[in-house]
Amino acid sequence: MNGTLTSIQKQICQQLSSIYTLAECRIIAAELLENQGFSRTQQLAFGDTKVSNIVAEQIAMQVLRLLNHEPLQYVIGYEWFMGYKFNVAPGVLIPRPETEELVQRIVDTVGNLQQHSVLDVGTGSGCIAISLNKLLDSSSVYAIDFSADAIAIAKQNAEQNNAQVEFVCQSIFDDNLPFKPQQFSVIVSNPPYVTENERYSMEPNVLNWEPHSALFVPNDNPLLFYKRIAECASIWLKNNGWLFFEINRMFGSETVQMLGNLGYKKVEVIKDISGNDRIVMAKWNVE
Repeated sequence: MNGTLTSIQKQICQQLSSIYTLAECRIIAAELLENQGFSRTQQLAFGDTKVSNIVAEQIAMQVLRLLNHEPLQYVIGYEWFMGYKFNVAPGVLIPRPETEELVQRIVDTVGNLQQHSVLDVGTGSGCIAISLNKLLDSSSVYAIDFSADAIAIAKQNAEQNNAQVEFVCQSIFDDNLPFKPQQFSVIVSNPPYVTENERYSMEPNVLNWEPHSALFVPNDNPLLFYKRIAECASIWLKNNGWLFFEINRMFGSETVQMLGNLGYKKVEVIKDISGNDRIVMAKWNVE
């Protein structure tokens, strides 16, 4: 691979055309070149700029990784979420637009409150916790994940984005969790929710690369994490506190019923931009 910006773009598209559409190839080519320091404007206006052999070789290696179905975000090492840049690696899920909708729903619901104490369960890259710390004024944010690799990446992201988040490396199923009764006004989670049966319809760039522990739940217990988190939240939430979940679109009604059975009020399912059940919000009110 060698030549100008324009010729490198064409070579990338040609090599990736076997697994991506032309539109996808063009987006990927632009991302790879931008990752090497060539802005979108430079790519469009100065396509005859010569690309050094060293940079061309680096891009060629990245294309080989993409041909092995490695996600683009892992190849370039980051993803944008709510306007902030997050480092990602195979130890964490790649932040997705549906989760941005979850964060925006939280901001829209509680953003007028004067003070917030937030817990993000299963934080992964830290994208939810860090974004909420940036977007909610006077917020005190905690984040928990069982994975030491995820916590390490989340801490990097917090530092990179100048966010103040207290990270805890523990499983939500542990008995000695360090949180206190009525400590939080908001608890949020995007836990594992893909059933084992669904793995057979997943794209290889997800199935072969993203952490299965953050994706899958047993077929016979799809609400495994939701029930545990909701039970803990009934203790940790302040009166009139909010619980927010990102959910599997197939289990909206089951999640609502489970929360109602546990005593939550104002339980609501919200559809994502694609029209799928994606967010459940509920209020804890013991009055």
